[in-house]
Amino acid sequence: MWRAIGLMSGTSLDGVDAAWIETDGVRIERLGKRLTLPYDKALRTSLRELTGRAGMLLPNDAELLRLTTAITEAHAEAVAAIDEPADVIGMHGQTILHRPEAGRTWQIGDAAWLAGQTGLPVVHDFRSADVAAGGEGAPLAPIFHAALAARLERPLAILNLGGVANVTWIGPDGRLVAFDTGPGNGPLDDWVQRKTGQPFDADGALASAGQVNGAVLERLLAHPYFARPWPKSLDRLSFSAWIAESGLEGLDAAGGAATLAAFTARAAAFSPLPAPPARWLVSGGGRHHRAIMTALCHAIGAPVVPVEAVGWDGDALEAQCFGFLAARVLAGLPLSFPETTGVPAPLPGGRLAYPPGHAELRLNRGKS
Repeated sequence: MWRAIGLMSGTSLDGVDAAWIETDGVRIERLGKRLTLPYDKALRTSLRELTGRAGMLLPNDAELLRLTTAITEAHAEAVAAIDEPADVIGMHGQTILHRPEAGRTWQIGDAAWLAGQTGLPVVHDFRSADVAAGGEGAPLAPIFHAALAARLERPLAILNLGGVANVTWIGPDGRLVAFDTGPGNGPLDDWVQRKTGQPFDADGALASAGQVNGAVLERLLAHPYFARPWPKSLDRLSFSAWIAESGLEGLDAAGGAATLAAFTARAAAFSPLPAPPARWLVSGGGRHHRAIMTALCHAIGAPVVPVEAVGWDGDALEAQCFGFLAARVLAGLPLSFPETTGVPAPLPGGRLAYPPGHAELRLNRGKS
């Protein structure tokens, strides 16, 4: 068993989630302390601007280097705040670009500096090996979801509503299927920021006050992505141009928010799965959004509940996942699979950054 601290900074760009987990990468022995350190408004705004031009960035771009330092310092602060004995850190980093069709996925964060700062080995760069092998590089959570859901009724769907939405389907025999269903909170957050100056639609209040524009919604759902078979994945900005041409800008703030919330829900609800799930469990910030959850419940002919209904922590799940995946990297186990990312065969991934002089000591101590 390894004691791991998982770190996740998602495409919602809202902060760093950290969570402690004890695991061998197959079984979950214990789940411990978790926390969220929000990014301040200036950092969040800067990251959103950087993401918008990531396809043109050079590695020595001054703003890229500044923000890499800033988010790594935030990750170190999160590790310090967990303040629990650990053997390894799993650092996802901040995704600024995800274009697997072009062979590119880019998560920023200085793992070597973090290892030196914390004195712990840091597993990072979880997605590159998958993309290099022809996979989508996402989602990576399915094998963790399967470990958590070992005793739950199947078929089961676990829907994560972050900046992008993704689903894991677990079959009665343990078969795993996964893919990004479509937009999560990202387009809605951007809309609310532009129209109201607020960073997101808290509890879905704005969307709940508006009316869905059916014509705009149908144009949004005509995006070619939805006709593609799984496995498939998205960049946070994959729908930006499509949304701009949909007629959404002609709506008022509440109507646009309602329509984008319906877009997220419909894209998830009508995603093709091998068999209808007995239940949908929802994680991520979107589970707090009343309009999205209401639309999901109307569209899906099965129970739709937050993951807390089965005792999971929806705010910690992704950070726990990257602690779990860090243990799998140490154990040499695969992270991705043909029906989760499209790789030809189950594939390990991740890289290790070691603190000076302590790599072997730390790794050996972590085993039991």
